[in-house]
Amino acid sequence: MRAQLTGTPAAGPGADPRDEPDLGHHGDAEVAPGLVDLAVNVRRAPMPDWLADPLVAALGELAAYPDPGPARAAVAARHGRTPEEVLLTAGAAEGFVLIARALRDARRPVVVHPQFTEPEAALRAAGHAVERVLLDPADDFRLDPARVPADADLVLLGNPTNPTSVLHPAAQLAALARPGRVLVVDEAFADTTVAPGVAGEPESLATRRDLPGLVVVRSLTKTWGLAGLRVGYLLGEPALLARFAAAQPLWAVSTPALAAATACASPAAVAAERAIAAGLAADREHLVARLSGLPGVRVAGRPASAFVLIHRPGAAAVRERLRERGWAVRRGDTFPGLGPDWLRIAVRDPATTDAFTDVLAEILEE
Repeated sequence: MRAQLTGTPAAGPGADPRDEPDLGHHGDAEVAPGLVDLAVNVRRAPMPDWLADPLVAALGELAAYPDPGPARAAVAARHGRTPEEVLLTAGAAEGFVLIARALRDARRPVVVHPQFTEPEAALRAAGHAVERVLLDPADDFRLDPARVPADADLVLLGNPTNPTSVLHPAAQLAALARPGRVLVVDEAFADTTVAPGVAGEPESLATRRDLPGLVVVRSLTKTWGLAGLRVGYLLGEPALLARFAAAQPLWAVSTPALAAATACASPAAVAAERAIAAGLAADREHLVARLSGLPGVRVAGRPASAFVLIHRPGAAAVRERLRERGWAVRRGDTFPGLGPDWLRIAVRDPATTDAFTDVLAEILEE
């Protein structure tokens, strides 16, 4: 697949909208009763008491309006920031909407793809003319900061990136920050990453306070299975976050969601998160090894998160056959820069992986 040129408009005059990827399609649309879910990147495990207990207690406080103060302080402490550098949101998706609405004056917004489609969808909905930089699959979707236009004043990208599972070096991301530019880094999956000799999250910019215009987007959905609660947050300069807050409805984050944010920012939660990420890494290696042994299947890059991207000619038909056999995986053609020959597969336990890859092998041999 040939990479799209830097700065190519998302859709120009006269473009056929049918040629555009469906930015509103997400993994949950792949799931149906009776299917094993390898399409959604949310960990499903029993909720620990330190998280469940505050959530239950919060149900007794619903008569009062939500107070974000304690949660902001807890999140700020986790990342070595002040509360003014934290904006709590109803999931990371709301964060993208706030950014898009508050920065309507951006002259040249650029989204680095393939990545989560909601940032571009939010920009378009707010009236922005979005340009794309498409990373090259032949180069394992690695980031080249020089490909981002120098005059782009709003740049959005993910790290680790959904759907490629690529973890970009922090130094390359930091090289994109400059005065007059807002750099938005989606770290929704940062808590799923590990690296040898690194105590915390490798390549995260969440604690960086020295980079002008940096906004880090975080989510509690993935590791702690809180997709239905809707809780996330933005980290950045107070003046910039104040602009986003002005676009946010009052009491946007519920009392139970605030309780979850406080609990998940605790030292005990962070330690548990690191242990979960280490286990996930082992499960991911098992999945990659199994996939790499299948005919015609290529695993993209060096996966670093809770999912793996694969290329296989005829993958769209393979996906349909998998559904017939009881397995749901994420289609790739709704991500700009990919196409129908790509599939995203969630990392699960080895037994589930073995059962899935056995079925996939049978389909590929048909």
